[in-house]
Amino acid sequence: MAARHDLVIRNGTVIDGTGAAPREADIAIEDGRIAAIGRIEGSGAEEIDARGDLVTPGFVDIHTHYDGQAVWDSHLQPSAWHGVTTVVMGNCGVGFAPVKPGDRNRLIELMEGVEDIPAPALHEGLDFRWESFAEYLDVLEQRPRDTDICTLLPHAAIRVNVMGDRAMRLEDATPADIAAMRTIARDAAAAGAFGFSTSRTISHKTLAGDPTPSLRAQEDELIGIARGLGEGGGGLVELVSDWNTPDPATEFAMVRRLVEATRRPVLFSLTARHDRTEAWRELLALSDAAAAEGLPIRPVFPPRPIGILLGLQGSQNPFSGTPSYKAIAHLPLAQRVQAMRDPAMRARILSEDPVAGSSFPLITRLSYERMFPFGDPPDYAPPREASIAARAQRAGITAAELAYDTLLAEDGHGFIFAPLTNFADYTLSASGECLRHPNAVVGLSDGGAHVGFISDGSFPTFLLTHWGMREGIPLPELIRRQTSDTARAAGLRDRGVLAPGMKADLNVIDPDRLALQAPRMVADLPAGGRRLLQRARGYRATVVAGAVTYRDGEATGALPGRLVRRGKVRHVPA
Repeated sequence: MAARHDLVIRNGTVIDGTGAAPREADIAIEDGRIAAIGRIEGSGAEEIDARGDLVTPGFVDIHTHYDGQAVWDSHLQPSAWHGVTTVVMGNCGVGFAPVKPGDRNRLIELMEGVEDIPAPALHEGLDFRWESFAEYLDVLEQRPRDTDICTLLPHAAIRVNVMGDRAMRLEDATPADIAAMRTIARDAAAAGAFGFSTSRTISHKTLAGDPTPSLRAQEDELIGIARGLGEGGGGLVELVSDWNTPDPATEFAMVRRLVEATRRPVLFSLTARHDRTEAWRELLALSDAAAAEGLPIRPVFPPRPIGILLGLQGSQNPFSGTPSYKAIAHLPLAQRVQAMRDPAMRARILSEDPVAGSSFPLITRLSYERMFPFGDPPDYAPPREASIAARAQRAGITAAELAYDTLLAEDGHGFIFAPLTNFADYTLSASGECLRHPNAVVGLSDGGAHVGFISDGSFPTFLLTHWGMREGIPLPELIRRQTSDTARAAGLRDRGVLAPGMKADLNVIDPDRLALQAPRMVADLPAGGRRLLQRARGYRATVVAGAVTYRDGEATGALPGRLVRRGKVRHVPA
């Protein structure tokens, strides 16, 4: 009698995540694992006919911020809409454990400022049934989800836990402080943390303007924490930096010493800044040289510009800091639009300084030369002549006037796209060059964060549609870059490749329909909080641990996703 499988995906074009050429095959799944690939004679309790479709491993996103959402929500959208089946969260040094009861507000305020997740949503959604990082993992483990989650230990939380007010004042850690942080890291790694994350950028601040506590952490502190990871079983170091203390090479030399001293791999955020247009090339070369010497230091780069969406529905717009806009900011959208259409109000807002009263740390990096009306379908690489400044010049009005009118389009539902990095020359050349460097890792989607003005959880879909279908980079390589490559970078060896014995996380994709939809603002966070969400078309099915979690973009109700603890993963030879 022919075998009976839990799920059989038939007739698909299998792109297995290794970079190998596509092949037509069936895939049989049993007990959450891939049982066989080839010609499957037996039947499945459930079958999917994937003729004409791509069958890929589930995508692994190594830079997200679902630390709060994973506590209250079983659906890790938007990432789950874009074929992501595993996320790594806790990046950029921010998170919610370890935490003493008196420090909860500090961590919430930091997450609100750094990652733009509304404090009211966090206050209502987080029950803080934990103090230690291990207890936080235990809470996460209790909720089933549509996506697997892996966690990093956040540096800011460690520092505040050990140093209190001295951490907020950016004081140097004492030897006793470092010893305490090392113990926390050891215990977190032993409990299943995938590493620890730290931030060294002045862009990471609370809304009150206080910098992240890890900003000036000294080398001995970082080495102490990384050694704690090794003592607890291992894990990576995730780092974001401005690379200007005093220059990229000096900061990178410190990272090299960290890796040499601890043997912990480092992943660092790499973006092409618009003010220091060549620094990213220097860092790319430095990381390539380190890798050639056997030092595991890898840059993580975005496949498109990291840009913000400015709009009346979101948390920021070009006039958010003006006194007259602040006076009406609390009004419902329709009433704000009505008020802003009044000629007197328009004149007042346009006459006021939008910078002096702004609480947005990136306000000084915005310019109308790099702002663009954002349409549907969304365009993430608009030409220079489409900028607000260029359009206004052709129309004979000021750029501020055109931006004001753009915000009022569609009864206040219009957005302005403002690229902040990776668009210095008005092309995607920086992302394209990184994509051709094998040591560089695709990431930085920030899924779950910046909910009021960024919607980059769609990076995986963009990678396939733009770089594959428009630019012609072979799909097997693009799939490899966001499956086996990201999985291995995180320390996961049981997923990312379609092979017998591997975890049955898969996507069935219609390549002819695959496309991004325009972001939309919805009010579905705790306390009525609002967030931008972006869907995609073309994902026929997403499978996690052998269960279909999404069909044609709609959740099925299956919640096979779990907390993954490092060191507790069933490793399967690739």
